[in-house]
Amino acid sequence: MLRWTITFVVIALIAGVLGFGGIAGASAGIAKILFFIFLVLFVISLLRGRTVK
Repeated sequence: MLRWTITFVVIALIAGVLGFGGIAGASAGIAKILFFIFLVLFVISLLRGRTVK
């Protein structure tokens, strides 16, 4: 999931440098959504991985 986020951030940066504002905005939005999904899944996995003795 984090790999996809980094990919979309790189696409957004390249598109922004080349002047494609719409594509850069869309890629940045997708990257932001994927990053928040990654964070939620990471926190859930941390909480579920704990063993209570």
